[in-house]
Amino acid sequence: MATFMLMLDLTVVNVALPDLRNSLHADFSGLQWVLDAYALTLAAFLLTGGSLADRLGRKRVFVAGFAVFTAASLACGAATDVLALNLARGVQGVGAAVLFAVGPALLGHEFRGKDRAKAFGVFGGVSGLAIAFGPLIGGALTSGVGWRWIFLVNVPIGVAAIALSLLRIRESREPAAHRIDWSGLVLFSVALGALVLGFLRGEAQGWTSPLILSLFAAAALLLAVFVLVERRLGAAAMLDLSLFRNRTFNGISAATLLANAAGMASIFLEVSYVQNVLGATPWQAGLRFLPLTLVLFVAAAVTGSLTVALPPRLLVGTASAFLAGGLLAIRLVDVHSGWTAMLPSMVLTGIGMGMFNPPRASISIGVAEPARAGMAAGIGETFQQVGIAIGIAGFGALFQHRVGDTFAAAVPGATTAARQAVAAGAGDQVAHAAGPQAAAVAEAARAAFVHGLTGVLTLCAATAALAAVIAFATLSRKDLHESARG
Repeated sequence: MATFMLMLDLTVVNVALPDLRNSLHADFSGLQWVLDAYALTLAAFLLTGGSLADRLGRKRVFVAGFAVFTAASLACGAATDVLALNLARGVQGVGAAVLFAVGPALLGHEFRGKDRAKAFGVFGGVSGLAIAFGPLIGGALTSGVGWRWIFLVNVPIGVAAIALSLLRIRESREPAAHRIDWSGLVLFSVALGALVLGFLRGEAQGWTSPLILSLFAAAALLLAVFVLVERRLGAAAMLDLSLFRNRTFNGISAATLLANAAGMASIFLEVSYVQNVLGATPWQAGLRFLPLTLVLFVAAAVTGSLTVALPPRLLVGTASAFLAGGLLAIRLVDVHSGWTAMLPSMVLTGIGMGMFNPPRASISIGVAEPARAGMAAGIGETFQQVGIAIGIAGFGALFQHRVGDTFAAAVPGATTAARQAVAAGAGDQVAHAAGPQAAAVAEAARAAFVHGLTGVLTLCAATAALAAVIAFATLSRKDLHESARG
């Protein structure tokens, strides 16, 4: 329940932005923060949540995180202006970070062997379902009862889940817990916040603008200071730096970052294509992505049962290879294609994403001793969320430039605003304003969008292929803690 709610809130808000803008009279910057505030605090507090859970008790911290997330969802649904909504979204991200980090640690502590594999199979499948069903659920709620219910629906579910957590989850913590590493918590959270904010706002502000360069410089400096502080604290540090001497930890971290950068960027661009170029409503877009959704869920369930029987490098490497193949298959789409041209890409991508998550989550906590499962899960989820932020920002910026340049080459004299509008999927509006040239401009806008999509997803495919090479070369069961080998 927690995983579904958290992943859903990464995607469900997008389809409600037009209604939200009209209801709260929000400007473009305000709408950006509706998405950014959640992503920012989510990424920044993952390691913090996992580290606190090891020390204070995983059940206690998990329930507290659920309470924060549920209360913040209520505040989001009751917001009377965009500032109140964005502040609540930031708090919601903090609660989400705790749940993301502690959830895998709870599973890793509770289950062993084949049971652990099955648990992470369900965990990975539910994550994929939430991502794929986000536009469908968001569209249904927004159209049926209003945008506020995309947040308010979390409240009764959250209350029920908190009750179940209190009744059914057993407490666990690090037996020889040290005092809380406050300096590490602050340094790492601020550094990750600066890093993710730089990627989120890089395209809008300009990648070489003083603000963005300052954010990246601050992130690098704070991370360097964080490493020095952690090294001095030794066993009391929130992050066990010895993990970075573990070949499998480094491999799964790199593969996680690259695969999520490629996979999540592709989902956002493909949803935009189906809605804005093919003209599907949010509900119709969700239905068209059902092939990916269903294949993903089945692949995750099957892979979960194989994580004990097969080598980690085989599972993660093959998953990344399927993802690369699926992203490359988008080249079957041309300017005049319908949505069914995406089916080969959807099936292969669904297999890859479904196969990837169960072993990824299991390996992330398996590299550390059980007492530090929260810390290990937190740093593993951090690489995942940073990968998502980098992928959407980086590939999204490249997509905008490619679409804009292609459109400008076909329509001499196109304004910067027109180029940006075409990249955002508003090609029909640009064509409508072109008067007698409307048909030609509409064709050019569609062609530019499709060529940008296939070109950028080809680069995403190369990124996923690199993740596959890293996984095959680095992952080994012998690098896992003995509790995770069997």
